[in-house]
Amino acid sequence: MQIEVMLMDNVKKLGKAGEIVKVAPGYFRNCLAPKGLASLATEAAKRRLKKLEAERAARAAEEKKAALEVARKLEGLSLTVSAHTTDGKKLYGAVGVADLLAAIEAQRGVKLTRGQFSIGESLREVGEYEAKIDLGHGVTSKCAITILNEDAPAEE
Repeated sequence: MQIEVMLMDNVKKLGKAGEIVKVAPGYFRNCLAPKGLASLATEAAKRRLKKLEAERAARAAEEKKAALEVARKLEGLSLTVSAHTTDGKKLYGAVGVADLLAAIEAQRGVKLTRGQFSIGESLREVGEYEAKIDLGHGVTSKCAITILNEDAPAEE
């Protein structure tokens, strides 16, 4: 026996918010209902879902506005990092995402998470790299990274 429920949020392998799906009563009672992911498909639930969708849309608009503001702050971002090398080219370790995030915060005053920052390759050699910053809601920014040899003598 299955019951009809309306999804209040996207649920993997089940459906998207607003869809009416059939599930086992135990799955609804033990998993979906306690987390607020679904409710029985009634008129009251449909009204509640419309209200939730309006709130989500307003919140998404605010989040996108904030993401655009952060993207404006990060525009033209270029980071320069010095690191110890073994032979003038290869680094002893690697320049990590945490190092880069700290540099961004110090330079632009923007706090980012590891999940927002993606580098296509490992930063284990002196050189120039490019990273992509995903701020959510389709807003992205690019960052140029230059890694210098910390042990190199200063040029005059």
